[in-house]
Amino acid sequence: MADRKRRARRRSGNGFLEALNGLLTLVLLVLLAVAGVAIYGVVTFNADGPFGEDRTFVVEPGNALATVAQRLEEQQLISNAMVFRLGASALKRDADIKAGEFNIAAGSSMSDILRELTEGRAIQLQVVIPEGFTSWQVVERVNADQNLSGNISVLPPEGSLLPGAYAYQRGESREGVIARMAEAMDTALASVWAERSDNLPIETPEQLLILASIVEKETGLASERPQVAGVFVNRLRIGMRLQSDPTIIYGITQGQSTLGRGLRRSEIDQVTPYNTYQIDGLPPGPIANPGIQSLRAVANPDDHDYLYFVAAGAVPSDGHVFARTYTEHQRNVAAYREIERQAAQERAEAEAQAAMDALAAEEAEEAGVLGDEDATAGNGN
Repeated sequence: MADRKRRARRRSGNGFLEALNGLLTLVLLVLLAVAGVAIYGVVTFNADGPFGEDRTFVVEPGNALATVAQRLEEQQLISNAMVFRLGASALKRDADIKAGEFNIAAGSSMSDILRELTEGRAIQLQVVIPEGFTSWQVVERVNADQNLSGNISVLPPEGSLLPGAYAYQRGESREGVIARMAEAMDTALASVWAERSDNLPIETPEQLLILASIVEKETGLASERPQVAGVFVNRLRIGMRLQSDPTIIYGITQGQSTLGRGLRRSEIDQVTPYNTYQIDGLPPGPIANPGIQSLRAVANPDDHDYLYFVAAGAVPSDGHVFARTYTEHQRNVAAYREIERQAAQERAEAEAQAAMDALAAEEAEEAGVLGDEDATAGNGN
């Protein structure tokens, strides 16, 4: 009887040990599997990427980690979206991914890509609006940028957009970029108006904007703008008409084209809201979008007694010469016309010489006397 009890206890103990051994074996196998998966994940996460050339990748605003990982895999920038997600979570970077367009170097690992998307600098796309562009020209340039989306439904008011370089993300709406330009102009105009000189013959920020647009179109030299602004301010003070050619041109083109020729006498004589040879004071609105320097020039013009200016040379970079009296101005105009005449003569002579050279080269080629060394000399090499 006692022997049977001892044998039963031995069998019971052996069963427990066997069960415990089996459980320990299972746990060990699980741990080995988990370790294997972890090692695989670490190796895969840090292995070179599957692409052999630099690529770009766009993270849209609001994209979650799962979306980013899936799109990376779809674009074959990574081999396994789940490994990328687990790696980002393990490194506690899953909430740090930034929106924007990023350059991904050839062969980048998942670790490299995660670092780029969380610590790198997004590619800066931008649209540049030169000073003096009309609103129509601004819209044309924005519409031509293929990295933007959507349509501009309404032409912005003239003078409402601040020129400059505007960074954007690929796919951003054109309306959104235009809105930022308008907001920038509102901010700039308010700031400049608050810092204007005393006793200006300008009563509102809108009038300052109009005159700044005229100054912008009259000179491309930043150093000259306060001086040109001073001429127009002096004229406004004494009730003298502004007599600005760019205002007449805007009245003809409405800012939607270039005139491409000189003004006709009939156009100067025609009474229109924008013909400052015929109307007193300022035109009814801006004739372009002035830059911040032209706004500041009108708000704080040079203090002088000039009433006239004319181009000093044949190219805009030559600037202008200024005069206090009409007689002095007429002498300056005569000097400028002589410069124009000489420049036109030089252009005509150069064109004639080029035509003769071309004809001589044709005749030499037909006669078979244009050698290799002659051709090289003729090409200026």
